[in-house]
Amino acid sequence: MVILFDQFNLPEDIYDIIFSTEQQDIVGRMLINTMKLNGGVMSKTEMSLFATKLHEGNLIVSVPQGPGPIKKEIKLSYNKRQFYDRILTPMKSMGLIDYDLYAKNYKISDKFNKLMIKIGLMWLREIR
Repeated sequence: MVILFDQFNLPEDIYDIIFSTEQQDIVGRMLINTMKLNGGVMSKTEMSLFATKLHEGNLIVSVPQGPGPIKKEIKLSYNKRQFYDRILTPMKSMGLIDYDLYAKNYKISDKFNKLMIKIGLMWLREIR
């Protein structure tokens, strides 16, 4: 996944930087919030159940209604295959989520931060 951003118009929200559409933003945020509620970890089965609920449109999400504090609850539907292709797999490849092959679970990771620091250091080396 390629992250493109404008340094002069950098969004306040990390999800707005990582995902290209509002729906991907909402689904990615829901995934991380669900993982946080489970102690930052989800089993392979729990992830599959989450994706199935999304696919069937059984998840309800509160989205902001305009600039104020008013939120609107909507049923969210997202294709299961697209969830894995456009949300989970890119989050794994960017280091936002780790998958443990032995424990068969997904875990929120801080590797993304370490990779961004490494990229910054690579740029510093390039300009010297």
